[in-house]
Amino acid sequence: VAVCKPLSYTVIMSRSFCLWLLWGAYAGGVLSSLIHTCASLRLSYCGRNSINHFFCDLAALMALACSDTSLNELLLFTFGILVEGLNTVTIAASYSFIIIAVVKMPSSGGRLKTFSTCASHLTTFALFHGTILFMYFRPKSSFFMYTDKKVSVFYTLIIPMLN
Repeated sequence: VAVCKPLSYTVIMSRSFCLWLLWGAYAGGVLSSLIHTCASLRLSYCGRNSINHFFCDLAALMALACSDTSLNELLLFTFGILVEGLNTVTIAASYSFIIIAVVKMPSSGGRLKTFSTCASHLTTFALFHGTILFMYFRPKSSFFMYTDKKVSVFYTLIIPMLN
């Protein structure tokens, strides 16, 4: 909105619309977490119950379970598809509008500046969501805690620092 219609920004992004977006993001996060937590509570654990990870990640928790985790895997995959799909479609649509607006700019310097800013944002998005897809959209048989620990540092520390 800020790039495509800069004069209409305050009208389109009103306080109530921003609060609605904020509420929607929090409600989606709480709902997803609540469903995953309730599904994890039904799992039984046996043997060593020490999570070999930097934080209590859902995949690491499911690896410790000795009961059937197929429901948890299905929920993880389903919510992952919904969240990643929604994020990707929203960002792709937003950037397509930005590209259309930038191509119509008369100033080549303005186009270059806008494209360089968009390129860094898209790179950060691709790195972050690429590692998320790698972590959560693979078969259970391919989980390796050592690799997962490295990748989790990448998407929880390094990419947010780059942003």
